[in-house]
Amino acid sequence: MKTILLHIHDDSGQESRLAVALHLAGLHGGHIACVQVAPVGLFTVDPYGGLNGLAAIIEAVREQDRLTRRSIEARLLSEGVSWDWKYFDGGAISTLITQARLADVVILSQPGHGGSSPKPLSIIGDVVLHARAPVLMVPGSDSGATSMFESRGNALVAWNGSAEAANALRMALPLLRHAATVHIVEVNADAAGLPSSDAATYLMRHGINAERHEWPAQGRSVSAALLNAVAELDGRTLVMGAYGHSRLRETILGGVTRELVAASNVPLLLAH
Repeated sequence: MKTILLHIHDDSGQESRLAVALHLAGLHGGHIACVQVAPVGLFTVDPYGGLNGLAAIIEAVREQDRLTRRSIEARLLSEGVSWDWKYFDGGAISTLITQARLADVVILSQPGHGGSSPKPLSIIGDVVLHARAPVLMVPGSDSGATSMFESRGNALVAWNGSAEAANALRMALPLLRHAATVHIVEVNADAAGLPSSDAATYLMRHGINAERHEWPAQGRSVSAALLNAVAELDGRTLVMGAYGHSRLRETILGGVTRELVAASNVPLLLAH
């Protein structure tokens, strides 16, 4: 993972995102592409003469962004990593999707989690379904996470034989090569496509040995069974395909993906 896209936003997940980006850059000799988006396009003109107030709000946003940039740039300089910075006005989702076209991974935070306000933006669904790079979701500090990211810990691959699961597996190869043990977990209540033996063979051809598990649902949802597998197998990262619906639906993420994004206490590598 040579190009690591880091979302810059002044929220409670920023420090954790930065720590993961620095870890990956050191692990892979990578470059951190910092993308900061100011939501000034969301402000509208006050029809009752509030232009001066609007200008003050926008300037306050930009000043906070400048402070955030100075702080993070100082950290990047002290770490001695390769990095660049891009600043945009407008929407975070569309900007990140565009900037991810030449990225190897996008680092975002678990939405709605964090020890303090403001909380990380709820943008994972849109980004993971439309970006051409996988999204590494960093869990919030209040999600029960014991470690932010352990590249040399055990990695779990959620497998159901789908195109999304296979795509996530391919995109996760740079991370899986560093894992202590790779576990391919297939929940027996999930829809079956390609067998997990095919996934294990694919990994073996890349020099990665994997253990296969048929995990019993035992009346639980697929997401609950996967989280149980993470706990039982001491997983430190979970790789899975992201499933989505039309924007006309209540949510663009499918049920299993949505539930894991909300409840996971380990980093999720998601790909569509």
